[in-house]
Amino acid sequence: MNAVPYRWDEIEEDHPIALLHRKMIHGEQMLVARVRLEKGCHVEVHQHISEQVAVVLSGHARWTIGLGADAHTREMRGGEVLHLPSNVPHGIDALEGTEIIDVLSPPGLMGVDRQGR
Repeated sequence: MNAVPYRWDEIEEDHPIALLHRKMIHGEQMLVARVRLEKGCHVEVHQHISEQVAVVLSGHARWTIGLGADAHTREMRGGEVLHLPSNVPHGIDALEGTEIIDVLSPPGLMGVDRQGR
């Protein structure tokens, strides 16, 4: 097994939904994604088996956590971190341009990969 170095500026970017830019590194037991949300980007509430840690590097976003009567919102800015246990429903709206590092374990589809299907 070898260590593999990466440079974010050399990783291909995808755009799974409008106003979202993403670069991903896939490991055997984790996925790391650098996600840039333009102001107005909306990621629908979704859930996945993967535990997720979202490190907000910059910007301002509103998370929706939970469904129905149990749903609540949480605004976050650069310097804050959100831990989402497995199967917790969540979504996000960018209130301004926002950059996030997402870590998911085990690796799998992110919510934006299911959006609009």
